Amino acid sequence: MAVANQRSLCVFDRVRDCTMTAIDRLKPFAEEKGDIHIIIDTPRGSRNKLKWDENLGVLKLSHILTAGAVFPFDFGFVPGTHGADGDALDVLVLTDEPLVPLCLVQARLIGVIEAEQTQDGETLRNDRMLAVTSSSRLYAKVRELDDLPPTFLDEVEQFFINYNKMRGRVFKPIKRAGSEQAMKMIKQGLSKTKRKKKR
Repeated sequence: MAVANQRSLCVFDRVRDCTMTAIDRLKPFAEEKGDIHIIIDTPRGSRNKLKWDENLGVLKLSHILTAGAVFPFDFGFVPGTHGADGDALDVLVLTDEPLVPLCLVQARLIGVIEAEQTQDGETLRNDRMLAVTSSSRLYAKVRELDDLPPTFLDEVEQFFINYNKMRGRVFKPIKRAGSEQAMKMIKQGLSKTKRKKKR
C-alpha cells in the first residue's frame, strides 16, 4: 500500500512539474500582432471561482457565488506577470462562447477599468483589464473600450461592485482607460515578476 501511495505521489509530482513548466515558460506577449497570452481560470456561466495556485501547479476552488449568481464573462490571467496583490494580472475576456479552464487564448487588450478595493480598512488598487480573443467573430471590430456600448461597461463595473460586496469588500471604479494604458500595466506586471525572481 505504501509503495502504491508513493507511486501516486511521484506521478502527481511529474504532472505538477510539467504543468508548472508549461505555464511558467509562457511569455505574456504573443509573437504576432502584439497580442497577449491569457490562461483561462474561471469560465463564463459558472458559480465557481477558480484560482491558479503557482506553488501546487493546479487550479483551486477559491469560492462559490451565491445561488442565482454566475460569472458573466470568462476570466483569466496573464502568465509571467504579478500585480500589487502578488497574483498574476487578471483579465476579463470577451469571446463568442464560454472557454474551458486552463485554456490558452491569444487576445488583444482593449482597455482597463481602474479601481480601488477596500477590505478590513485597507485600500489597494484592483484594476480590471479587458481583452477580446483574437479569433472572436462577435467582437471582431472591438479595438478599444469606446467600441463597446457605455451601458455594457456600466454593467461590467456593477458586476464587480456586487461581486466584491458579496465578499465583504468595497469596489470603487475610478476611471476607464484604453488599450495603451492597459498595455503599460501588463509591462509593469512583467517588471514586478522580474524583480521577484531576482530576490
